[in-house]
Amino acid sequence: MSKLLISLGIGIIAGIIDVIPMIIQKIDKYAIISAFVHWIVLGFIIFYIQIPVSSWLKGIIIAEVTALPIVILVLKSEPKSVIPILVMSAILGAIVGVTRAKFAA
Repeated sequence: MSKLLISLGIGIIAGIIDVIPMIIQKIDKYAIISAFVHWIVLGFIIFYIQIPVSSWLKGIIIAEVTALPIVILVLKSEPKSVIPILVMSAILGAIVGVTRAKFAA
């Protein structure tokens, strides 16, 4: 299987994991779609970017940095959501990074 398909598959799985709690909480559908697409793109970015750190840390760094614009938007209307966004970004970023390391070899 090509690296592109693997990276997109990893992103899709991470996106599903991220949006399940959002669906349960009945969050706006555009926020759910945005989060899902964000993880599809992150699967690709984390898979292909080269940073000289361990794979799990690379995933966390990239996920947290790319979450910052979302956090800034959410901070105004839902400040209580910032911590869950950052925590989920760190957890899923680490998982995507580790998973990437397993498939990149």
